[in-house]
Amino acid sequence: MSHIDTVQQWLAQNNYDIAYISNYKTIAYFTGFESDPIERTLALFIFPDHEPFIFAPALEVGSVKEAAWKYPVYGYLDHEDPYALIKNHIDKINPNPEKWAIEKENLTVERFEEIQKQYPNAQFEGDLTSLIQHEKLFKTPEEIEKLNQAGKWADYAFEVGFNALQMGRTEQDIVAEIEYALMKKGIMQMSFDTIVQSGANAADPHGAPKKEKLQPNKFCLFDLGVMYQSFASDASRTVAFGKIDDQQQEIYKVCLEAQLKAQDAAKPGVTAEELDHIARKVISDAGYGEYFIHRLGHGLGQSDHEFPSIMEGNKMELQPGMCFSIEPGIYIPGFAGVRIEDCVHITENGCEPFTHTSKELKVIPLN
Repeated sequence: MSHIDTVQQWLAQNNYDIAYISNYKTIAYFTGFESDPIERTLALFIFPDHEPFIFAPALEVGSVKEAAWKYPVYGYLDHEDPYALIKNHIDKINPNPEKWAIEKENLTVERFEEIQKQYPNAQFEGDLTSLIQHEKLFKTPEEIEKLNQAGKWADYAFEVGFNALQMGRTEQDIVAEIEYALMKKGIMQMSFDTIVQSGANAADPHGAPKKEKLQPNKFCLFDLGVMYQSFASDASRTVAFGKIDDQQQEIYKVCLEAQLKAQDAAKPGVTAEELDHIARKVISDAGYGEYFIHRLGHGLGQSDHEFPSIMEGNKMELQPGMCFSIEPGIYIPGFAGVRIEDCVHITENGCEPFTHTSKELKVIPLN
């Protein structure tokens, strides 16, 4: 059963007349057509008993057809009212759709009000969010293979980045070299902004690379991923640039133990919060619990952050086909930060990572 078939069945079972999908990433997942419309309107409408259609900016209509979309696609020009045109197309299928299902976590108030103007008596109570999350949660073998390929390119990016570490270079220099090397190989899009952080800068888990020179005898943290055929990779490694002191070695050893124990424990039947606890206990028992300040992981698929969250309070049991990150970190302000991350997919009796760069402490000599 296709993803669209699943939504059609859900609409019929819950007596909804129409589904309005507004998130361009969800549209890509359901249709194979991927484009960020920015301020323009891009929408997918699904009906319980009629073929769906895509509504897109006129400049995207040709690309939708090239994406092998086999159902209707309708376009609009910039000066036209997209929602009035949407109503015309919907009315040809159902002139009075009363019960709507929408993506409540995505649809903006402005766009909701625009569609509501066209159907003032309709009810917009249905929420597609959990259905879509569940549909995306379990990857097919074909999708897992794409994630594997994305992971291989992340491994290549680490190799380039490690080799680029030199005295006098900046964090931004290293990012530029990584991304240029990937582009030369045909990988034109990162899954998120590449992170390279040296020394105390790495204590900011989501900090941006700075135009500051690499700090000798300190950690250098890499967090990166690429897009491969619409699927993402995401991985982190921390290396020593020069000789590091005993405390830095200790926090690396603790973080690595936490990551390896959690990855080894990831298998069907274990809950998300149990996995988080396994890693967190290692770090807490070593006296660094206050410096592990985020969840253990997040889902991975067509974007680098998806459902579910691997964290305390999430009692969801892991099942085959689920894909997510395992990324404990220790961040000591003003001193150092370490994060070690692989994304994995759950198998019948364990898990397999998408990235394979060694996690043993790598020391890059000063040069």
